[in-house]
Amino acid sequence: MTISELAENECRAVLARLSIGRLGCCFNSQPYVVPVCFAFADDSIYVFSTFGQKIEWMRSNPQVCLQVDEIKSKSEWMSVIVRGKYDELRDPQRSVERTRAREVLENEHRWWLNALAERRARVSDLVIEPLFFRIHIDSMTGLEASEAPGPQ
Repeated sequence: MTISELAENECRAVLARLSIGRLGCCFNSQPYVVPVCFAFADDSIYVFSTFGQKIEWMRSNPQVCLQVDEIKSKSEWMSVIVRGKYDELRDPQRSVERTRAREVLENEHRWWLNALAERRARVSDLVIEPLFFRIHIDSMTGLEASEAPGPQ
């Protein structure tokens, strides 16, 4: 198996293909990682969520990361990590940005399901606070594993 770094354009291509990742945030030196459905557009990561622990933590510490994998086998995979800043699109003057977030997320099948299903298991629809946020990308890195070429 050979492992090599992905160029930035290759990282962007992986982000454009995938729609499920793991969001990492931190509060009081305690990390928290949760799966999210996302869309990559406009050099940002867009996410639909509901209010809960991750939102509280990201409001307190906006430094976040998103990790995605495209796995074909144990020896053939790509992994990308995005580091950036949480940006909640909730103020009334952010309606254009919220609309853009919804538009790019609507290209993903059932983009809203994870956030609402988890919350509905605990509370009624009347107390669910849906929200959109984006991650402004500061940096991204990626690795690719591939089968080593056979003997010649």
